[in-house]
Amino acid sequence: MKMTWRWYGEGNDNITLDQIRQIPGIHGIVWSLHHKTAGETWEAEEIRREAELILSKGFSVDVVESVNVHDDIKIGLPSRDRYIEIYADTVRKLAAVGVKVICYNFMPVFDWTRTNLYYPLPDGSNALFYEKASIAADPYEMAQMIIRGGGKFTIPGWEPDRLARLDELFAAYADVTEERLFENLVYFLTKIVPVCEECGIKMAIHPDDPAWPIFGLPRIVRSQETIRRILQAVDSPSNGLTFCSGSLGTNPANDLPAIVREFADRIPFAHLRNIRVFDNGDFVEVSHKTGDGSVDLTELVRALHENGFDGYVRPDHGRHLWGEEAYCRPGYGLYDRALGAMYLQGVWDGLENARIAGSQGGGIVAGTE
Repeated sequence: MKMTWRWYGEGNDNITLDQIRQIPGIHGIVWSLHHKTAGETWEAEEIRREAELILSKGFSVDVVESVNVHDDIKIGLPSRDRYIEIYADTVRKLAAVGVKVICYNFMPVFDWTRTNLYYPLPDGSNALFYEKASIAADPYEMAQMIIRGGGKFTIPGWEPDRLARLDELFAAYADVTEERLFENLVYFLTKIVPVCEECGIKMAIHPDDPAWPIFGLPRIVRSQETIRRILQAVDSPSNGLTFCSGSLGTNPANDLPAIVREFADRIPFAHLRNIRVFDNGDFVEVSHKTGDGSVDLTELVRALHENGFDGYVRPDHGRHLWGEEAYCRPGYGLYDRALGAMYLQGVWDGLENARIAGSQGGGIVAGTE
């Protein structure tokens, strides 16, 4: 297991690479060119500069998150082939600097969705919160909440220009059913996966967050069955899954350890975090510690370990702790994610030590004097 850290770039992230270096065990930086919009060309020189900066601090650049997929591809418009060609060009350029995994999603209009970015928790911290009844009401209200922020913060994964184009986007997706969205994903993968196979890169699709349709828009990466269908449709090691415990864990019907065990050989990257799911469908982010939430992270790490996982992991959304100013990027502060990284590595180390002791016939030996 290679521990990584998502970083939004110099001047775009209030956490520095030098601070990240002080967190034990961080192998690599999960990065991107965050100023690029979906469908925009990534220039080789821009990629090289970002990669060299990260490498100069002793980190790997193996994982990029995200190269966003243009809406024309998701909708299935005739212009999609041009945008797929641009995407393939980016894949080749990223491979040239050593990238091995590209995390992406295929969610229409909205990326991960929450209703409160600073929900107060009993311990005095605050975290991302999802109120199901609010989401069922009106997508424009949520967009206005973000716009009213006055530029104080951004939601990671979102493209800001989308907020001003909601009417246009909803109209464009009006005829996109779940089946059609799936077909458009398969079309995209059929074109991109051969390029990835040539370059030694694995595409790793991120599950929908939350793991059900919202605002009448289809979502197709939300369960063991839907993941199986996607991986079977383009059956290649280069067509993989970003296993996200927090996204899939929003639906208590999902058996997360079973998902890990079935698709272990197709998971090059994992986001590990904990959430507490309430009986009414609301959920809130909590600490990574097993027992603090509804996700058994210890069992998930065990499932990865038992299946010989040697891919990349990062601690996902964290709480805002100790007065931390995380208002520029909710959920992506320094302290709680650092605690999460250490907790996950501690679970892994315990499992690895037990494996080594077992293979050597070790154990507690009682003796006499």
